[in-house]
Amino acid sequence: MMEPSKEVDAPAATSLQPQSKRTRSNNGKGKSTAEDAQPLAPVVSTKATPLQRGGWKKGVAILDFILRLGAIGAAFGAAILMGNNEQVLPFFTQFFQFHAQWDDFPMFRFFVVANAAVAGFLILSLPFSIVCIVRPLAAGPRLLLLIIDTVMMAFVIAAASAAAAVVYLAHNGSQDANWMAVCQQFTDFCQVTSEAVVVSFVAAVFLSFLVFVSSLALKRGG
Repeated sequence: MMEPSKEVDAPAATSLQPQSKRTRSNNGKGKSTAEDAQPLAPVVSTKATPLQRGGWKKGVAILDFILRLGAIGAAFGAAILMGNNEQVLPFFTQFFQFHAQWDDFPMFRFFVVANAAVAGFLILSLPFSIVCIVRPLAAGPRLLLLIIDTVMMAFVIAAASAAAAVVYLAHNGSQDANWMAVCQQFTDFCQVTSEAVVVSFVAAVFLSFLVFVSSLALKRGG
């Protein structure tokens, strides 16, 4: 009597196997669906956007404009100081009058012309500086300013150095060349000349900062 019961139980066991397979497959699908439903982590970019670079370069362009105004003032100031410099001593002889004027020295004439020309070129460069403020990512005007500022800086340094050499000889003289120091008599003339040379070197410092600022603004990927 026990054998028929074994035959009945066998089909029942076989019928359970497909259900367990379907259950496993359904569980697997549920896991994959749950994994697909997980939110993705946001991707953060470390690259600077054009707006950020433009804002940074706009600040540099504003600094360039301010430095350019300072260089104009210094160059014009040096030219005006030297161009109005003269002194007449209160004593004179029958044949000589002791008079010192800036255009008596070729180096001082070069000094006045150079500083006035540099100031004029810097004034003409102001519109390009304004363009760099409005369009900070434009490389063309910035490159033009860099070239102009470099040439003007060399021009001012040459003029100021030549005038400084004459001022040094006027203050100290030269025993080898038998040149006597004249600043003991022409004190006011030498003082104004020294001030003009110092102001011209200040203009050269402004121009060197302008060259640095223009080079910084042209740097890519800022």
